[in-house]
Amino acid sequence: MSKIEEDLLFLLNFTILNFTGELPMSKVLSGLDHLKLYNNRHFPEKMALLCHAASVDHKINHAITIVKEKFGSRLTKIFSPQHGLVGNVQDNMVESDHFIHPYFKLPVFSLYSETRSPKEEWLHDVDAIIVDLQDVGTRIYTYIYTLSLLMEKAQNCKKRVIVLDRPNPIGGVDIEGNILESEFKSFVGLHELPVRHGLTIGEFALYARDQFYPHLDLQIVPMLGWERWMNYEDTKLPWVLPSPNLATPDAAFTFVGSVIFEGTNVSEGRGTTRSLEILGHPKIEAFSFAEIAQKALKTSDLEGCALRPVTFLPTFQKHAGLDCGGVQIHVTNRKTFKSWKVSQILCREFYRLLGENFKWKQPPYEYEYKKLPIDLINGNAKLREWVEKDGSIEELNAIENHENKLEKYNVLRKAFYLY
Repeated sequence: MSKIEEDLLFLLNFTILNFTGELPMSKVLSGLDHLKLYNNRHFPEKMALLCHAASVDHKINHAITIVKEKFGSRLTKIFSPQHGLVGNVQDNMVESDHFIHPYFKLPVFSLYSETRSPKEEWLHDVDAIIVDLQDVGTRIYTYIYTLSLLMEKAQNCKKRVIVLDRPNPIGGVDIEGNILESEFKSFVGLHELPVRHGLTIGEFALYARDQFYPHLDLQIVPMLGWERWMNYEDTKLPWVLPSPNLATPDAAFTFVGSVIFEGTNVSEGRGTTRSLEILGHPKIEAFSFAEIAQKALKTSDLEGCALRPVTFLPTFQKHAGLDCGGVQIHVTNRKTFKSWKVSQILCREFYRLLGENFKWKQPPYEYEYKKLPIDLINGNAKLREWVEKDGSIEELNAIENHENKLEKYNVLRKAFYLY
């Protein structure tokens, strides 16, 4: 029996032995909900908790409250990821401080500070780290790398990692986008994954242990009731912003592609109420751009969305205080919508129409000081070059599945399925 099969059998038996309550009105119990049903003796003596604002149960109770009520003084400290413990910090190298929580009276150590990995002295007095983070299913989102670096340090320090699983809000069936090339690794892409990776955070942890941390003591507390076809709304779990600019489940779908505009001077809507769903620039006239862009999508046989012409006024970040013309991406069919390809096409059209007014963002970006941010986000230089040469949809398709890597990953990931 393989290690993965042993893990799956353990999880099944553990769930059967410890599940003593009834499923609530929500269709799905998160790992945090499920944790409450476990016997305390199955957990180490002293624990830390890595969490953030979206770490809530189906009744919107926060993970710190739940873990502290369950384990009492056995919870000794808190870790927080990018955007801070309460989700109040913006993106890209805006760090969070360490502090003593004024209510819980526990030390909070930021893993997006002078370090992205816990210091050894922070782990000396704990036996395990519980992880409860809401990922959004996209390679560029940093929470899976906070988890990965934690796993690396925990393996070295012989500590257990306990991952409370959560839904992938864009489902666990489809994958999209090119596999990251190793020379473009960064904190927005540490591992060779596609842009839309199709794993839950618990499944990612199993993948990471198998590929990189084989000696790690890893425990997964699985969800109950989740199925791969589910979008976030299907779970009936409450949506809490996992980061300041992902306001809706719809934004989790558009983010798969729209995140590339972080590497340009086109606004991705930060400073508005629909960030990462709207795109624009002060030199763009909205209706003409929407007409051209919609025609480009139709020519490329890309369906599942409508582009609505918009003019918006960012209150901060790019073009703050200036009217930006562009589009809002309205997802009309999540099954056929190909977010990554749609945004690559839109980027090509912005580049072509803006001419010298289009700019690639310059370094630094996520602690990388040499490579262009767009190449780090894309995980290669080929996509930037494709935009610059006005490439075809056929060339884009070839980049996405270069050397059949996307197909190979699709086979690999199934070894780590929990559902």
